[in-house]
Formats: sequence, C-alpha cells, structure tokens
Amino acid sequence: MDILEKFRETNALLEGHFILSSGLHSPKYLQCAMALQHPADAARFGQAIAEHYAGIDIETVASPAIGGLVIGFAVAQALNVRFIWTERQNGEMTVRRGFSVSEGERILVVEDVITTGGSTLECIAALEANGAKIVAAASIIDRSNGAADVGVPRISLVSLNVPSYPPDDCPMCADGIEAIKPGSRTAAK
Repeated sequence: MDILEKFRETNALLEGHFILSSGLHSPKYLQCAMALQHPADAARFGQAIAEHYAGIDIETVASPAIGGLVIGFAVAQALNVRFIWTERQNGEMTVRRGFSVSEGERILVVEDVITTGGSTLECIAALEANGAKIVAAASIIDRSNGAADVGVPRISLVSLNVPSYPPDDCPMCADGIEAIKPGSRTAAK
C-alpha cells in the first residue's frame, strides 16, 4: 500500500499555507481524518503499525485525542489489546473517561501525525503519571523526518521532511500568502 498515494486520493495531503496545531506554519498539511475515513484503510494502516510490534509485550494502545483516536483503535484491534486515550482538560493532557492504567502496564502510544512530538510527549507524561510503562510510540506520518524525540523508541509508516516555521520567520507570510487553519472555514492570521 502506498500511504502517500492514499493520502493524495483522499485529499488528506494538502498544499498551501497552513497553521498547524503547534502554531507553526507549513506549506503542507496532512489531514489524517480524510485518510482514515474508510475503515478498511484505517485497518490497513493499523495493521502496518502493529506488524512493527509483533512479539513485543504490549498490553494497551493509547492515543492523544482527537487526532490519534481512529489509528490508535485500529492498531489496538490489530494487536488484539485494549485501547484508551488521553485528552486535554483545562489545557493539560489527562487520563479521563473512567480509564485507568495499572502500575507498570506496557503501553504503545499511537498518533496520526507527529510534527514536534508535543502531543505524544503529553500523552506519555499523563500515562506515566498514572503508573504506566511506555514501551514505544508510533505514527502513520512523521513530519519531522525522524527529528522529533518523544523519549521512547518510535516508528512511523512514512517519514517526511516538511518544513515548518514560527509565524515570525514564515516565508509564506513574508510573501503575503494568507494562512489557513485546517478545519476552519476562514483564514487565520
């Protein structure tokens, strides 16, 4: 399966001037929700990630909400293990919705796209604060081309070198190109 081709087919790989959730600007945006809208595709991506962890003792897959939910579930299903997620409450990533983890529970953290690794790091911290042992992390796409450090071994199905810029250093802003925040209908500044 050509993952980037699937992203193009589903309009999940966009080109333009985008404001990422990290606040950085980029000429490319990966809208994984579009690539994961068909369960068969999500299952294939999940199986591909799960194959990297065959034979490794993983008890649970966890993902940061909202972006990691579909792929995290697909990986957990492929590994036949429990799936939980973390989410922000008052700006802080937490384990909620009645989920709990056991002391030393071996968890794989799964995201859709890693850019800086921030959401994955927050998810890991929330799980470790509750006693979990994070075995590894994974994503469909790694926008950092391997540079993002989340403190545990990490794989991705596709690694890209996509530039991202602080707004004050953004060449697209300097050229007067309007920035779009994906998911919104209007341009953002």
